[in-house]
Amino acid sequence: MQQFLIEAKKTSRHISTLSGEVKNKVLNQMAEAIIEHCDYIINHNEKDMENARVNNLDAALMDRLLLTGDRVMDMAKAIKEIAALKEPVGRTLDGWVTEDGLNIQKVSIPIGVIGIIYESRPNVTSDTAALCFKSGNVCVLKGGKEAENSNKAIATILRKVLDDNGLPQNAISLLPDSSREGVAFLIKQDKYVDLIVPRGGEALIKYVSENATVPVVKHDKGVCHTYIDKDANHEKAIAISINAKCSRPSACNALETLLIHKDVAAYILPPLHEAFMKNGTELRGCSITRNYIDIHSASENDYDTEYLANILSIKVVKNIDDAIAHIAKHGSGHSEAIISENYSSINKFLDEVDSACVYANASTRFTDGGAFGLGAEVGISTNKLHSRGPMGINDLTTFKFKVYGNGQIR
Repeated sequence: MQQFLIEAKKTSRHISTLSGEVKNKVLNQMAEAIIEHCDYIINHNEKDMENARVNNLDAALMDRLLLTGDRVMDMAKAIKEIAALKEPVGRTLDGWVTEDGLNIQKVSIPIGVIGIIYESRPNVTSDTAALCFKSGNVCVLKGGKEAENSNKAIATILRKVLDDNGLPQNAISLLPDSSREGVAFLIKQDKYVDLIVPRGGEALIKYVSENATVPVVKHDKGVCHTYIDKDANHEKAIAISINAKCSRPSACNALETLLIHKDVAAYILPPLHEAFMKNGTELRGCSITRNYIDIHSASENDYDTEYLANILSIKVVKNIDDAIAHIAKHGSGHSEAIISENYSSINKFLDEVDSACVYANASTRFTDGGAFGLGAEVGISTNKLHSRGPMGINDLTTFKFKVYGNGQIR
């Protein structure tokens, strides 16, 4: 493991100097290789799906694990979109001349070696590999054992393209020791690894955050909220709420708690209930909610839960301040939305809610690297430093100061 990471660090110095032209050519070849080997990927994914069925993996994880022809094509499309993005390395972020005549330039550079620990979704393998390569980084990938066959198949294809172009294959690598002990070793190797990005269940995030000596950017749970204000357009409110919960309940940007202003609860809850019933959503609500619609009771624990399933908690609140306070207490800092036609209420919500992404009259399901125009994302950071929200290629760079002198001494 240590020798593997020494080689990864050595490789990072080479990858960091590649031109944008070379990286984009390789990325487009990777996308074509994914398309060409679609059946190969799906066949390996079916092995994972069969193992998942044997092990009774829950429905949400099964959905994340599954690769179809369309999902493989989406993987290739994401790589092409990443290739088409502006070059993130070598940008002059700032520049000035000091009183001593020193010309100082603040220039973007790759971070180095990035370890990414994730679960279930095999498309993360291609997304993160492409993002790291585009930004001049080496990636060390640790996927979940449930996606082992899929991840190996995808990584093999991408590494073959590197080799065909005379580039070191270990620019994109799966962690050789994928055991818990291997992960424990990886997250303490700050001499060779520059950043760890964990994305997965709450237990994984907690373990990595508490034990890593390498800097960590968390892709933590998504307890996302939508608040329907007293001045909301009801048609918009229903359509957005249904999309946010039901379009893909297993996604981290899916709605988990719906907050409703008390003045409109009596009018909007019955049609909301009808719409959610048509989508097979299990509803759990506070006592006021249950005065208007016949649903299960929501516990305090429900409001802290990321269901990742077609289950939704509902709470009636006194006003916008009550809604903001609820989000502050129960939210995970991921994505929150307000539905309102009141400009002052919208601005208050967007200014005071402390989450990575805050929306006015739109679904939280847009919190996604592709939807944001970033090509894809390494994760959705719930950190405040150094990155927040969908992490694209620019979040995989840091900077150095290049200082040009002419014999100056201090």
